[in-house]
Amino acid sequence: MPYFGKLILFIFCLVLLVESRKHRRRRWAGQLESQRVSHIYKKNHDVTKTWKGKPEQLLRVDDHDFTMRPAFGGPAIPVGVDVQVESLDSISEVDMDFTMTLYLRHYWKDERLSFPSTTNKSMTFDGRLVKKIWVPDVFFVHSKRSFIHDTTTDNIMLRVFPDGHVLYSMRITVTAMCNMDFSRFPLDTQTCSLELESYAYTDEDLMLYWKNGNESLKTDEKISLSQFLIQKFHTTSRLAFYSSTGWYNRLYINFTLRRHIFFFLLQTYFPATLMVMLSWVSFWIDRRAVPARVSLGITTVLTMSTIITGVNASMPRVSYIKAVDIYLWVSFVFVFLSVLEYAAVNYLTTVQERKERKLRERFSCSCGPPHTTMMLDGNYSESDANSLAGYTRSQIVTEEEKQEKIMVHLAMSNESNSSRKRRLGSHVGQRIMQNTHAIDKYSRLIFPGTYILFNLIYWSVFS
Repeated sequence: MPYFGKLILFIFCLVLLVESRKHRRRRWAGQLESQRVSHIYKKNHDVTKTWKGKPEQLLRVDDHDFTMRPAFGGPAIPVGVDVQVESLDSISEVDMDFTMTLYLRHYWKDERLSFPSTTNKSMTFDGRLVKKIWVPDVFFVHSKRSFIHDTTTDNIMLRVFPDGHVLYSMRITVTAMCNMDFSRFPLDTQTCSLELESYAYTDEDLMLYWKNGNESLKTDEKISLSQFLIQKFHTTSRLAFYSSTGWYNRLYINFTLRRHIFFFLLQTYFPATLMVMLSWVSFWIDRRAVPARVSLGITTVLTMSTIITGVNASMPRVSYIKAVDIYLWVSFVFVFLSVLEYAAVNYLTTVQERKERKLRERFSCSCGPPHTTMMLDGNYSESDANSLAGYTRSQIVTEEEKQEKIMVHLAMSNESNSSRKRRLGSHVGQRIMQNTHAIDKYSRLIFPGTYILFNLIYWSVFS
């Protein structure tokens, strides 16, 4: 029995010894592994990059009142601004506005956010910290709609440097008003501005300025618009005064746009010119073809009305005349005058036909007895011949004498009638040529010449 107890005690001690050796071996292996990792990733870490619980503890956000601006009660805090334009999305003539997507960056110094750092490296945060510190209250003047992009999170970046300098950046899409002048549309050039200003702080509290002058505005080289050519971007700044609150610093992003004319040449100018030229075709159509000339004139007038309506439907209802209105309405007048020209030709033709009919009736009444008609037909009787020659049946003459006298009388009568007809026909034809054909003839030259002169003056003035 004592031997059995000694055996159990020996086994227990052996187990303890084995367990203690395993534990020591694990500790030694862990130390080797940590030494290997530290050897591979051997690097001097900045304390700002080492997580120490909440970042606010490092920035001491809870120790300050960030509802006040930096250096409250002192001079105005300078806030630098720079902008990178990502895209110019659209220009609306009807609403007189534009839509732009940009990166807006602010630079200022807040000593309350300073922190110790051995390598002077910054800390970067997302939009969650923005709600806990002071940031400039910049807004877009004359903006209609604007929003900060939030896919996949709010596109906001906050970078804090050890000395308290702050970079605040966000990605914004804004739709702002642009006062456009359409007096030269579509041969116009428009200048639009995006205006930035502090909402609450006057120039005594916040000095807003472009950080690097004109270099503060950068644009993407791939920015393009379908209807406009972007000529230039530039920046300006000035003070804005409000009677109830005071003076404020205002920054301007100015850009100049020149409209592409080729679209309007195809859709407006070229069809209008073709309609005017088509109306001239009626000058070569016979004046007696009333359906052809009337239908052609009405068709061109209605087509011009449709073109004018389509152009005005895509434009704001301005109270002044645009350049395209001048061209379209002058073209409409040319088409309308071609219709009036045929109305005048048709009326004068009708009047001359009535006069000609009356002259014919008067001429037929003054021609005498109908023996001339029988002579022209070659059918007459002996009694008719005697009466036409002035002889009676009681007078006895030979057949040859009767024939000779009849021929002399009829010849004289035919000669006088033919001369009258020639004089009358030449007079009537001259009047008809003067009142109908001459109008068409002159219109073939006057209408095209006047329209070409108008085009030369128009394009030289508005180009």
